Amino acid sequence: MSLPIYIVNAFTHTMFGGNPAAVCPLESWLPTDTMQQLANQNNLSETAFFVQRKDGAYDIRWFTPEFEIDLAGHPTLATAFIIFTELGYNQPSIRFYCKSGELNVTRKEDILEMNFPARMPVAVEAPVELLKGLSIPPARVLKSRDYFVVYNTQEEVEKVTPNYLHLNQVPNTTGIIVTAKGHEADFVSRFFVPNSAIGEDPVTGSAHATLIPFWANELQRTDMKAIQLSKRRGHLWCGFLGERVTIAGQAILYMKGTYSLS
Repeated sequence: MSLPIYIVNAFTHTMFGGNPAAVCPLESWLPTDTMQQLANQNNLSETAFFVQRKDGAYDIRWFTPEFEIDLAGHPTLATAFIIFTELGYNQPSIRFYCKSGELNVTRKEDILEMNFPARMPVAVEAPVELLKGLSIPPARVLKSRDYFVVYNTQEEVEKVTPNYLHLNQVPNTTGIIVTAKGHEADFVSRFFVPNSAIGEDPVTGSAHATLIPFWANELQRTDMKAIQLSKRRGHLWCGFLGERVTIAGQAILYMKGTYSLS
C-alpha cells in the first residue's frame, strides 16, 4: 500500500526557514502504533495525519517521534497548506477536530490563520531541575501545559543554553517555553523539549496558545507580532480573543512523495 506524504516548512516563506512538518493524508485511520512508527521514521518534530469527515471537516492527529501530542500548531498550518494547495479545497476556511476540540484555519491570501483555544499560564514554584537546566536565571516561572519561563530581555532568550541532563528530569511538562519582549517583534520565544530527539523546536504554534494570552495581558494589546528565535526562525502574527487565540503564518512546500506499507 502506497500513501502520499508531504513535507512543509511552516511559519516561513523561505525554503530552509520555519519548522518542517510531515503531512500524511489518509482515507481512514491507520493503527496508532503504525502512525507512531511512521513519525519516528520521519524524525521531524511532528507528523500530522488527517482524515476527511462526511461533513467536509477533518479529523487530525499529531505525533512526535516519541509520542502523540494533544495540540500542535505548525503541523496544523502545514496540513491546511496542503489541503488548500494540493488537494483542491476551494472554501476559505477548514475545520479540524482533535483531542483539544475544534480548530479552524482561514486562508487570507498567502497567510493562513489558525484559531486555537487559549492556555493562560499561572505562576508556579519552579522545579529545581528546571532552574538548574537553564544557564541564565529567569525573572518569572509560570505553567500551562508547558513550563513558561520569562526573561527580562531578548538577549537573555537568545543566549540561554538548555542543559538536558537537568531538563529531562522536570516532571509533568511537554516542553519549556522561554520568552521576553522583543526588538523586531512584540515578543520572542524559544521552545525546549525534554526527553526528546527534538531538543529545541524551530517554531512551535501550540506554545503561542500560551504566549499570546500572557503577552496580551502584559502589553495590553490584542494584535501582536512574534518571532521564535531558533536557528531556522519563525514569524507569527498573533491575536487574542479571550478564550481563544489566532496564530497566523506562511508556509512553503519542501517535498512530496509516497511511502509504502507492506
